[in-house]
Amino acid sequence: MRINRQIRAAKVRVIGSDGSQLGLMTVSEALRRAEEAGLDLVEIAPNAEPPVCKLIDYGKYLYHQSKKEKESKKSQHQVKVKEIKLKPNIDDNDLNTKIKHAKDFIQKGNKVKVTCSFRGREMLHKDLGYNLVNRFCEELNEMAIIESQVKLIGRNISTVLAPIGKKIQNK
Repeated sequence: MRINRQIRAAKVRVIGSDGSQLGLMTVSEALRRAEEAGLDLVEIAPNAEPPVCKLIDYGKYLYHQSKKEKESKKSQHQVKVKEIKLKPNIDDNDLNTKIKHAKDFIQKGNKVKVTCSFRGREMLHKDLGYNLVNRFCEELNEMAIIESQVKLIGRNISTVLAPIGKKIQNK
């Protein structure tokens, strides 16, 4: 965005600070009017023929732009991936507690990565891990969908659960 003396066009269409059309004029005449009003001449549509310029307080304009950006960032929800780690020999009460935590994460709109890790000879009983992760997913199937399939990577079985959208959840 060009301001004041940076504007290169010979003639420009000028818009007043209140939004009224001031018409076509030379850049020097537009700059004179801006200085009289104590404002800046800002090129808002450089590709138009002739370019469109507006009389505004440029510092105030930049301030309001940054405020709008911050406000829009505040309203956005950042989706985070929360991880729940399990062992194949977990007790039912401990598993229920982990499921409750996962439900809280999903209700807040976060994704949940469920990981069942094996140590030593536990690798001989991979089926226990698959059953455990599948049971975990079944407990959460009314509020979450499986985003990535259950798979064995090294000594870990993992999957990712994503919250169901509000529109789908209502149906």
